[in-house]
Amino acid sequence: MSILIYAESAEGKFRKVALELASYAKKVAESIGTTVTAVSINTVDVSELSKYGVNKVLKVKSDKLDSFSAKAYADVIKQAAQKENAKLILLSSTTDSIYLSSLVAVSLEAGFASNVVGLPISTSPFQVRRNSFSNKAFNITEIATEIKILGLAKNAYGIFESETSITEEDFNPTIEENDFRIKVESVEKVTGKVSIADADIVVAGGRGLKGPENWGLIEDLAYVLGAATACSKPVSDLDWRPHSEHVGQTGKPVAASLYIAIGISGAIQHIAGINSSKVKLVINTDPEAPFFKVADYGVVGDAFDIVPRLTEKIKAFKAQQ
Repeated sequence: MSILIYAESAEGKFRKVALELASYAKKVAESIGTTVTAVSINTVDVSELSKYGVNKVLKVKSDKLDSFSAKAYADVIKQAAQKENAKLILLSSTTDSIYLSSLVAVSLEAGFASNVVGLPISTSPFQVRRNSFSNKAFNITEIATEIKILGLAKNAYGIFESETSITEEDFNPTIEENDFRIKVESVEKVTGKVSIADADIVVAGGRGLKGPENWGLIEDLAYVLGAATACSKPVSDLDWRPHSEHVGQTGKPVAASLYIAIGISGAIQHIAGINSSKVKLVINTDPEAPFFKVADYGVVGDAFDIVPRLTEKIKAFKAQQ
């Protein structure tokens, strides 16, 4: 019996969340005396997973799976779990994996715990700590079913190298046409930018930027930090920025190592969606802005003065390295 992880990839390469999941699985496997198997779909080179403790990779290659289909991908993971007799299955908390987790759980009659933070508290009984109430609290969840599925919260564990030998095996699961009742007509991809999903640092702007013509402040700071750019809901509603950059409870959730909010007052929905970020820095002219109550660091001042100076200081610092 091994632990099975679904190693997400994009354009043939593993995403950061796959490496974090592998690191987590390796540590759990050591505690219960087993190995880690990964299932990958249309990934070009799977050997990278050996650096993070994966012992075996089931490689699935199919043109039918070039575009994400929750039902089809869930069936692949189910069949991989049955093949490996996996009793513990790990997925991340990306948008795709959130869709997958419940489908896999139902198909395997497994207990499922989402938003897991940290290693299991106990393996007998099996208990994990989870984020709850929009990341404002924790709860302890016990899974009593034979097969267990965990959805690991982003940045909840980290990435740790643990070199091991790896076995690669071609895996050809049965893919039913019924799995593709939802057809993908087109996919629009943003190129040349760090994606919000994979970013360690996110720089977000709000209505305090006063207009789309001032978004260079956000982009310049993000560029020197190697960060993703994001925005609040009012900004995307005003069409200053594309909806794909809208973060918060009603947009994309963010669990970055550093989240910088510039000109964002901090509506409760926005804070709930970014509250899992480890460090939150707020820059705002209003000292009473709600965001300051949850910020780790706050700067009261004019973004048009502070942000350019911050950007130049970071440039100068990096030039000395």
